[in-house]
Amino acid sequence: MSDLLLAAAAALPLTVAATLLVGALWPAAKAMPIAWLTAVIVAATVWQLPIRWIGAATAWGVLLAIEILWIVFGALVLLYTLQQAGAISRITSGFASISSDHRVQTILVGFFLTTFLTGVAGFGTPAAIVAPLLVGLGFPALAAVIVALVGHAIATTFGAVGVPIHPGVTQAVGSINGVSVAEATAFSADVSGLVGIYHLLPGLFMPLVTVSMLVYFFGDTTKRSLTAVRPVIPLALFAGGAFIAPFVLTATFVGPEFPSIIAPMVGGGLTVTMLKRGLLLPQNEWRLPAEGAWPETWTGPTATGKATDSETGSGTMTDGGTSISLVRAWVPYLLLVMLLVGTRDFTPVGRVLTEINVFAPTWVNIFGTTITNGVEWAYAPGTWLVVTALVSIPLYGLSYTEITRAWNKAGKTAVGPAVALVFIIATVGILLHSGQYTGVPGDQSMMLALADGIGSIFDGMYAAVVAPIGVIGTFVTGSVMVSNVTFSPMQYELAGEMGLNQVHVVAAQAAAGAMGNAISIHNVIAALATVGLVGKEGIVIRVNLLPVVGYTIVITLLLSVTVVFV
Repeated sequence: MSDLLLAAAAALPLTVAATLLVGALWPAAKAMPIAWLTAVIVAATVWQLPIRWIGAATAWGVLLAIEILWIVFGALVLLYTLQQAGAISRITSGFASISSDHRVQTILVGFFLTTFLTGVAGFGTPAAIVAPLLVGLGFPALAAVIVALVGHAIATTFGAVGVPIHPGVTQAVGSINGVSVAEATAFSADVSGLVGIYHLLPGLFMPLVTVSMLVYFFGDTTKRSLTAVRPVIPLALFAGGAFIAPFVLTATFVGPEFPSIIAPMVGGGLTVTMLKRGLLLPQNEWRLPAEGAWPETWTGPTATGKATDSETGSGTMTDGGTSISLVRAWVPYLLLVMLLVGTRDFTPVGRVLTEINVFAPTWVNIFGTTITNGVEWAYAPGTWLVVTALVSIPLYGLSYTEITRAWNKAGKTAVGPAVALVFIIATVGILLHSGQYTGVPGDQSMMLALADGIGSIFDGMYAAVVAPIGVIGTFVTGSVMVSNVTFSPMQYELAGEMGLNQVHVVAAQAAAGAMGNAISIHNVIAALATVGLVGKEGIVIRVNLLPVVGYTIVITLLLSVTVVFV
């Protein structure tokens, strides 16, 4: 069989997934099992893998999915616990009370709050939570969704406590033949720092872009203009700088778990401080058109501006959390940062959590193969997210009913991505580990065959397609983490074959992939559902394509220039 035919066969599982998700609009929970079954068939027939090897590769994916889902569950438990307490509402009201100017609220709530929620929760929750909050502040439902999706995108590079990079890139690259665990860990650390640097220039302008989207598309019902953006440019650029500086520094010197948590906390704090002192505040207040003037497309027959469960948590917080001081509302997140810093692998505690078997059980030679994987349950941020949630119970005096409601909702919400994650990562496991069995076609894995096929097509111009692959991966899968697990091994292999810097290539993919979240069908539907606008997916995706395409072009140009000098 020719190399191109092998590449086509290897690509079949991903092609099936993309077709079902984008073409047929199937939910990921239905599409990903079909993709895995396709991978099993291709592995068994074309690659002639024995059943136990297919099972071992699948088990590798399941173990990785379990570790990721533990993080997802922990993030959701903490989020919903704080919603029950009214802490999220208090944090939001703290931002909103600074100014009633919708441009300023877009920066504070639509950018800083969404990026922060991405860092501590991720997986579609930030836009779904913030969109109703913006509606409550007087934003049209469609504007609220667009602002929330664009505003949170940059932070999804590191997602919920660094999951897209570690274990995303670490585990995927570490499963390539010849790459040791230590090498993969060092590689992902380098990627973390470079991703931040790739975001440095375009990320500086994201608050300004988000405000511009609001003003241009929703500022006037009769004509579109960016005139109202001009007075807020100094504030938007300051906010961008206040965010991107700690974002890059944290990614470079601390690790992928913290940029999307620390950057919005530091940047938001500095921006609020400036505004409270009367600095950078626009001279004239600007508001969106009155509700009576909104076109139906901005709201739709089922859209609502009423507070939802996302705002109040349980509906029992009649004061919206105002009985909680702003400092007290932030305490759990400050505690979380301290716990995460104190348990990373550069600390004595972190080394214990990763080296002692009871804290990091490993399945060696799964089913008698050479495939090995484990679950670092104690080191994983999920454990410390749950600990923080438990500490928050006495801090806010939550009742048994409120605790039960928060944990039940976290469990139900985590079920959604669980099936999709297990099967797509199991699929990637087959693509990655198929080359470890002696005698497979070309003595290479399905992933390497796919990389060779793409390399032969784009030889000499591969740098131009790295960023688009990242965007498409996130658009299709709905997650930067899944996109990285799926495509970073291929990017790594191709970069090596073409003599490109592998760290730069994978970093550029992850940076561009973040913007794919602004148009991901799964995220768009989740956000629209919270404001009663399901059915407007096409409008949101078309509008959000503008910043996504622009961001992708900038990342591509940066990578292309880097290729020349590195």
